[in-house]
Amino acid sequence: MPDKNMEKADRISVSARDAAPEPKAVSSRGPQRPEWFKIKLRTNEEYRRVNSLVSKLNLNTVCTEARCPNIYECWGQGTATFMILGDVCTRHCGFCSVAKGLPRAVDKDEPEHVADAIETLGLEYAVLTSVDRDDLPDEGSGHFARCIEAIHRRTPSCMVEVLVPDFNGNKDHLETVLEAGPSCLAHNIETVAHLYRRVRPVAVYENTLKILEHAVIWRDARAVDMKVKCGIMVGLGETMDQLLYTMRDIAGTGCDILTVGQYLPPKKKALPLDRYYTLEEFDSIRKEGLAMGLKHVESGPLVRSSYHAKEQVASVPCDTPKASNS
Repeated sequence: MPDKNMEKADRISVSARDAAPEPKAVSSRGPQRPEWFKIKLRTNEEYRRVNSLVSKLNLNTVCTEARCPNIYECWGQGTATFMILGDVCTRHCGFCSVAKGLPRAVDKDEPEHVADAIETLGLEYAVLTSVDRDDLPDEGSGHFARCIEAIHRRTPSCMVEVLVPDFNGNKDHLETVLEAGPSCLAHNIETVAHLYRRVRPVAVYENTLKILEHAVIWRDARAVDMKVKCGIMVGLGETMDQLLYTMRDIAGTGCDILTVGQYLPPKKKALPLDRYYTLEEFDSIRKEGLAMGLKHVESGPLVRSSYHAKEQVASVPCDTPKASNS
C-alpha cells in the first residue's frame, strides 16, 4: 500500500482548533433540562435477564460504567455493549464516569465469557468497547481480536461491532483488530478539535482521524464489507461552526456513519454542560452530515455510539470496491 495513502490523515484539516475563543463559563447548576427531554425507565423481564447474565459472568458493560441513558431500552430488548479489558481506564477524559488509574491484569477468560453471554442471549449483533489500556504493549488490540474470534467461533452468524480506543495512532494495533473480522469498526472523536485539550487532555485529535481513515483504506484495499463509524457529543461549549469543521474532517476520512448525541454530565465532578441542543438543531446537523457525504447520520438527544447500532449498519449499502489483483 503506498505510503501516501497510509499518511493521508496527517494532512487532514484541523482548522477548527483556532476557529473560535474558549467557551463561556457555565453556572454550577447548569442549564435547565427541556420538558421534552425524558428518559423512560423500563425494567422488564428481558432487562433483568441481561442484568443477571452480565453479573453471573463477571462482565462489564459500557451501559452501566458510562451510565448510558438508553440502558433500559437496550437491555429491555436483549442487547448490551460489552466493555472489555477491565473497568479502569488509563486516560483522564473529563466527560467520562469510568474509573481512572492503574488497571488490573487482563482477564484471559474474558473472550469466552463474552462469547458465552452473546450465545446465551441469542444476539444477532454484538458491540464491544473498552477502556484505554496505554499500559499494555499492544494497548489491548490483541484482546479485542481474541474476543471477536471467540464470538465468531461460538455464534458464527453474529455480527460484531468494535468501538476501539485510538491505540495512540498505531496502525499495526488497529490492523490486529481489523484482521479478526469485525462488521463495523467504530472510533469516537468525542468533541471538536478546539476543545480537545480541555475535554480529552491525553488524546490527540489527529490520531482519531488516522484511525478512521486507515480503517477505510484497509477495508477498501481488501474489498471487505465492513462499515466505519465515528461519534461526537454536543453541548460541551463548542460552536456550530466548530462542530461542522469537525464533521467535515470526519467525512474526509471516508467514514460511513456518524452519531451525534447530547452530552450529559455522568457525575458532579464531570465537565459541566454548556447547553442543550434543540430537536431542530439535531435534525439540521443530520442534514449537514449527509450533505458532506456521510452515508448515515444518527443525530438526537439520547443518541450514543452503540444506540441502534445494528440498524445503523444495515442502513449503509455495501459498496466497497473489488480488491485489486495487482
